[in-house]
Amino acid sequence: MSISQAIEKVEARYAHQPEFVQAVKEVALTIAPLYDAHPEFQKMKIFERLVEPDRIICFRVNWENDKGEVQVNRGWRVQFSNALGPYKGGVRFHPTVNQSVLKFLGFEQIFKNALTGLPMGGGKGGADFDPKGKTDSEIRRFCYAFMRELHHYVNKDIDVPAGDIGVGGREVSYMFAMYKNLTREYGGVLTGKGVGFGGSLMRTEATGYGAVYFLENMLAAQNESIEGKKVLVSGAGNVSLHAAEKACMLGATVLTVSDSQGTLYDANGLNQEKIDWLKAQKAQSKPLCDYVDVYGGEWFAQQKPWHIKGDIAIPSATQNEVNEDDAKHMVENGIRYIVEGANMPLTAEAVDHIRLHRVHYAPGKAANAGGVAVSGLEMSQNSVRQYKTFEEIDERLKRIMKNIHDGAAEASANYGQTDNGYIDYMAGANIVGFKRVADALCAYGILN
Repeated sequence: MSISQAIEKVEARYAHQPEFVQAVKEVALTIAPLYDAHPEFQKMKIFERLVEPDRIICFRVNWENDKGEVQVNRGWRVQFSNALGPYKGGVRFHPTVNQSVLKFLGFEQIFKNALTGLPMGGGKGGADFDPKGKTDSEIRRFCYAFMRELHHYVNKDIDVPAGDIGVGGREVSYMFAMYKNLTREYGGVLTGKGVGFGGSLMRTEATGYGAVYFLENMLAAQNESIEGKKVLVSGAGNVSLHAAEKACMLGATVLTVSDSQGTLYDANGLNQEKIDWLKAQKAQSKPLCDYVDVYGGEWFAQQKPWHIKGDIAIPSATQNEVNEDDAKHMVENGIRYIVEGANMPLTAEAVDHIRLHRVHYAPGKAANAGGVAVSGLEMSQNSVRQYKTFEEIDERLKRIMKNIHDGAAEASANYGQTDNGYIDYMAGANIVGFKRVADALCAYGILN
């Protein structure tokens, strides 16, 4: 079966799962040169096998709110591929969570984890629980109930979940407490734990910092520097604010952050004091727009940042936040580099538009792999019960992001995807990640 036939089969079978189909097509269309060069992949039906998860676990989560009322949510764990190591991927709590979203995230996670060079497979999980507006005790009870069901299927050598949207250090700690209570085992079953009881330093910063480290390598490949560049960031969560923080540290001028209510624009640029204020504001679930009363700037209600002129865009909010019209605004407003801080924040049409206009583009599976890279390092630290300093982790993260960049750039060149200095990072990253998994599956035969 050819790649195009495989895509048609996925589209027909999973037409009701648009996010998953989008992710599969994005990978499939860029690995064709690799498939042509390796007939054993087609013979062993590697692509057809990889688009089907090893298993999908779906369960009911019963819990009580503060009024004593019973609440019912749905939970999932998609264990996609353990060809390279234990299943690894975050847990997301958000009302939009469904099987399509988790399958897209889990599929992407396979290749993202492969790109890090660390022994991790790909998986994802979550629940349609909305933590917004919930008290701490309600969130604690939900986390306990969620792990009461999930603990049957996870283990430090089988599947190692982590945090994601709606799941931070607090939620991971609650889930870890329940796991320990049920199994009487103190193991590295979750990453993103608090420092002092198994967590790694720098895990909070890793995804945002890693995206900017990848950006630095992109700029260096074009004989440019981040210093003095105008940067637009979307989102105001963990990834967004740490990407903004690292960009500021390296001399860029960060002009925006945003949330579901609108965009904050500061023509003078953010600095560490302002970013610390934003972190505190978001931690307390207070409005982003209050910034204007404290530091000035402008608040654009119900608008995205892409109407503002800049050099670099780091979309870091959620999937498909940048549509084709947004991509056109980016090109018109001078954006020359786009680094995905979120998972698949650009729609397929947006990606096509920015690539057509030769905007340098780093897909999420490469650019935001810093978070899972440090999670992998946390797994290693848990296994040997030795912990690294912040500086040691930071240096390792820089090396990992450089290796991901250089591997994608080399694959782009080797498979004829680089054009007059324009590096196709999307094709390069997909080729590198897919080949590592495909080689392992070929070595195993047909049992994985």
